[in-house]
Amino acid sequence: MVTSTHEAAHRIFQEHPEVLAPVFKALGLPPPAKADIAALSPDATELRPMERRVDTVLKVEPSEGDGFMVAVEMQTKRAPDKGANWAYYVAYMRAKYDLPVLLVAVCKNRSTASWAAGPFECRVGPWATQVTRPFVLGPDTIPEITDESMIVREPALATIAAIVHSESKHIAAILDMLARGMRSFDKPTAKYWCEFLEVGLEDTPARETWRGLQKMVATYFPGRGTLFEETYLKGKAEGKAEGEAAGKVKGKAEDILRVLEVRELAISDNVRERVTACTDLDTLTAWFDRSLTAAKAEDMFKEDPESATDTPA
Repeated sequence: MVTSTHEAAHRIFQEHPEVLAPVFKALGLPPPAKADIAALSPDATELRPMERRVDTVLKVEPSEGDGFMVAVEMQTKRAPDKGANWAYYVAYMRAKYDLPVLLVAVCKNRSTASWAAGPFECRVGPWATQVTRPFVLGPDTIPEITDESMIVREPALATIAAIVHSESKHIAAILDMLARGMRSFDKPTAKYWCEFLEVGLEDTPARETWRGLQKMVATYFPGRGTLFEETYLKGKAEGKAEGEAAGKVKGKAEDILRVLEVRELAISDNVRERVTACTDLDTLTAWFDRSLTAAKAEDMFKEDPESATDTPA
């Protein structure tokens, strides 16, 4: 089942491959550059009626050195069949692209991270035909980022670090620092990373903490129920309702003046101003009904107690 967290992981690794910097550093590879990385279809389905999809598939073609594939999987808990599925992903991509494959598992808690590191073996007796060993991005491989300047320099890494450490006892301080660091961003950038993080935190308690730190209004992941989206949609709905109400008021005022004109009743500046300035639809409706039979325009206001003192004699 694809969740918000999976969607966030899928997009962040495709759009910001610098998030993989800890992996490249640990393996002694040059830092990832976006120009060297292309996102490919995550579909790993053969002609057999069994659908398999990797969260993210990247093809890395560095300016120096040999190319390779990166398959990224977001793993929130242990799964009995995952070892076999991961082995299939690696074998399939190795055969399809004729390139070595690096499998990266992203985990939010240490127990899952420890399990995801494998190795997962296809073994018969003492003989292992295939061994799968993912590189795990988790609490032990991505440090907690509490340096505000680093958040400004590397927002993608800071965001994925907050997601990975969402179960840490320091998460409130991490998110507070992240919010402060994001204040230096321009509005579109801040909106993007704020919402990205909220989606990635999914249903953890940290998500509510992060919602309390958000101050801007926007949406980036439609249909995900984020604070930005709720505020945006509420404002849009209220604006639409206000616009419809204002349209009804204006229309009713125009109807009143038109009836008076058709009946060839004199319309003084005072009458015209009162009608066009009124914003209460019920009052305008009452005036409209009276305009149909009033002997003169001013008679519309006679039954209005508030107008008794300023109604012309």
